[in-house]
Amino acid sequence: MATDILTYQPEHFDGVDKLWREAFPDDPPWNRAATAIPAKMQVQPDLFLVALEDQTVVGSIMAGYDGHRGWLYAAAVLTSYRGAGIGAALVREAEVRLQALGCAKVNLQVRATNKAVLGFYESLDYAIEERVSLGKRLRPTGSPR
Repeated sequence: MATDILTYQPEHFDGVDKLWREAFPDDPPWNRAATAIPAKMQVQPDLFLVALEDQTVVGSIMAGYDGHRGWLYAAAVLTSYRGAGIGAALVREAEVRLQALGCAKVNLQVRATNKAVLGFYESLDYAIEERVSLGKRLRPTGSPR
């Protein structure tokens, strides 16, 4: 069965929501589909991709580019479809789209405890860089944009 990598469309919402609930069960409310997807649709919506098999969402990835660096977010594949190259195809398509915008370097963050995902990205030539990741919430937890 062929997997299609397409730009996200509103009809994919339920499938992405289901995927993210499986892939990121402990994510905070602001990372859930109901909050994150409308925000992404306002900024570079062409950098939100889904992987479809027979119109079923089996994977997704979000990317962003600020004119200096590219970022990858919310890369996920349904557990039952992992190991088939879908995640790699999503990352490659995001990289192609970022490069077309002039992006020369892509960053991403992975929880240090997620060894399987670290291995996945290393297999795609991503390297661990010695950095400290800092963050600051600009809106109260769970609040909309």
